Amino acid sequence: MVFRYRTFLAELLGTFALVFFGAGAVMVNELSGGALGVVGIATVFGAIVAAVIYGLGEISGAHINPSVTLAFALSGRFSWQKVPAYLIAQFTGAALASLTLVILLPDTSTFGETRPVNGPIPGLILEAIFTFFLMLVIIFVSTGSKEKGLMAGLAIGLVVFLEAAMGGPLTGASMNPARSFGPDLMMGDLSHFYIYLTGPTLGAALAILTWKILKNT
Repeated sequence: MVFRYRTFLAELLGTFALVFFGAGAVMVNELSGGALGVVGIATVFGAIVAAVIYGLGEISGAHINPSVTLAFALSGRFSWQKVPAYLIAQFTGAALASLTLVILLPDTSTFGETRPVNGPIPGLILEAIFTFFLMLVIIFVSTGSKEKGLMAGLAIGLVVFLEAAMGGPLTGASMNPARSFGPDLMMGDLSHFYIYLTGPTLGAALAILTWKILKNT
């Protein structure tokens, strides 16, 4: 019970941090007249992912992403019995982070929501591609189902930075259903959520298939 409580709390806090700093950076960028810019926002996302991995990876694996948790389960490295608790923690952390941002930064027209600029189908495909490469890196640098250690934090954080810098203007480069869910929930508009649920989950699953082929497992 203690172990489950610690992992649940670690996933909740990790996802809270991701959305608070990541989506928060989008909101601050608006409030500051674009002071951060695309590269600045991407840097915040990459840095907070790396920080969470270094800080919480030993406890829960620092998945902080429902698609990553499902992919680890598909790989056989993570128990399917633990998946529901992880997903609840991740979506709850994201919702709480977005609620906190809305309370603290009420004068913005954005809550850091993600939207595809070229329509839902291209957006879904782009999110799948982004998450495919993210998950491929994750599965190769992780230990079991845990993202932890110098290599994992640096490699995963760098991939998040690169994809956020390139894909941010196109889809928001979410790569994470929970990251998109929090802001959408606060906006009261979940009409685009299926893109950020389906795309990343499909991309992460294809990454596991590719990993198995490359590893011949």
